[in-house]
Amino acid sequence: MTVLSSKKILQEKGTTDPDSITSLSLTHKALSDVSCLSEFKNLERLDLGFNNLTSLEGLKSCVNLKWLSVVQNKLQSLKGIERLDKLTVLNAGKNKLTSIDDVKNVSSLRALILNDNEISSICKLDQMKELNTLVLSRNPISSLGESLAKLKSLTKLSLSNCQLISFDSSLKSCLELKELRLSHNEIMTIPIEFGNFLKLQNLDMGNNLITRWSNVKVLSSLVNLRNLNLQGNPVSEKENLQKRVKKLLPNLHVFNSRPIDKIVGKEVHEKVEDFSVDAGTLDGNDEQVKKSKDKKHKTKHQLVEEKPDVTFDDVIIGKESDKKSRKRKKGDKANIIDSAETPFADLFANNAPEIDKMPDSRYDQDMGANHGLVTIQTEKKKRNRAIDPASFELPHVNEIGLGGPSTWD
Repeated sequence: MTVLSSKKILQEKGTTDPDSITSLSLTHKALSDVSCLSEFKNLERLDLGFNNLTSLEGLKSCVNLKWLSVVQNKLQSLKGIERLDKLTVLNAGKNKLTSIDDVKNVSSLRALILNDNEISSICKLDQMKELNTLVLSRNPISSLGESLAKLKSLTKLSLSNCQLISFDSSLKSCLELKELRLSHNEIMTIPIEFGNFLKLQNLDMGNNLITRWSNVKVLSSLVNLRNLNLQGNPVSEKENLQKRVKKLLPNLHVFNSRPIDKIVGKEVHEKVEDFSVDAGTLDGNDEQVKKSKDKKHKTKHQLVEEKPDVTFDDVIIGKESDKKSRKRKKGDKANIIDSAETPFADLFANNAPEIDKMPDSRYDQDMGANHGLVTIQTEKKKRNRAIDPASFELPHVNEIGLGGPSTWD
């Protein structure tokens, strides 16, 4: 058992005034009690990840907290934060929570991360008028009921690896949704209400039980959809599915983890090359043949050269340093939403108002290279390798909070 001492904190900070401290990172210290933090009344950012905390009662007096990470502790409840009416971001992933009742009235929240807990049902979140990011992946949730019915500001929702079978009308009011992750559930049909999510850009429904093409046709109105994953569903085995999806969603960039133009356009590119070669031969113009081949090469890879957009993970983790980015490209290709491996301080963009930096957790590894929302490699020398799901980006949008830039990477 390790008990935190305010005296030690002040010594490490080189001050005797607790009111001068606005940010603390206290990770990996085996802490079991943080009651001494009640002296630090001006704290705005606090990272208590990877400790042994069983209670947050000691934070009651930290009324100026704006974001808080308590990822990977031993919490069974969030009691103690209900009075933190300035809290904007809470990451309580990888604990032992069975309920979110303690947080339902924190109306200031804009991002709530509760992945990898033991939550089986969700209470109504009607008070969270500003909530735009909700991560509940890897919880035994079988039904949403009316819990999300009034979250009209929600733009990013992850419910991957739960036990969902259907949605009833729980998402009918979430018309601002841009990224929706529902992979690894037991969903048999795509609700007709999904056709109303006109702003949706990324949709992952991989590894479910969707069998009929008629279900997929519900998505025909989603003109902004850029990334769709149905891999692992029975419908994905149907013949010519890729071509049918391309026709249904002409603006789609990525389908089942692959650039759709590479899937559907292969024959077209080959025909273009053959025709150009014949024409060049007839004219006796070798230069024309060379230009035709170059044109084909450019067409085939034009998607690679386009500027990528911002994805579901950018809002949460912020941009990485070049060094970290290179390491991540060499390592695990899975997405980072719902993982708690990143330092909490890296989760916000420096220029975001109010929040400044988004909360920790390399969140969602729901979207691995084989079943997720993916991206297109921008380096030519890597274009034949597997596509990195963590690098696919959609246009930068001011999302989180009061217009802070979305920088999910």
